[in-house]
Amino acid sequence: MRPAHSTPPSLDDIEAMARWALASVPETFRQYAANLVIRVEDFVDEETEEEMDLESPFELLGLYRGVSLNNKSVTVSSQDVDMVFLYRRPILDYWCETGEDLAHLVRHVLIHEIGHHFGFSDDDMDAIEDEA
Repeated sequence: MRPAHSTPPSLDDIEAMARWALASVPETFRQYAANLVIRVEDFVDEETEEEMDLESPFELLGLYRGVSLNNKSVTVSSQDVDMVFLYRRPILDYWCETGEDLAHLVRHVLIHEIGHHFGFSDDDMDAIEDEA
């Protein structure tokens, strides 16, 4: 029996899945995420890993960096760009451990991070997922 993949999905493959996932979000929500930059990296950077007190870079599948919509001000402009990071190696590790569909997993992580862009906490996102 031949494995489904002969090589791991690349950064570009994960980015393409994320673009597809973003396109699948209803327009009502997608319009508020239009200015988000989506970046796919192999791992979280060392500074963020230390700042978040992670035991391993594999602990973090994705991260939102920016000012959430509920905290934005029309009178104060932000210097930073709102970004969602997806971390390829931890996502692939989780995918291998769970057997979950990879495109579904990438979509889940992306939507979770977009939720932070909207101002939802991890607990808020967990409660929404539990209700769904």
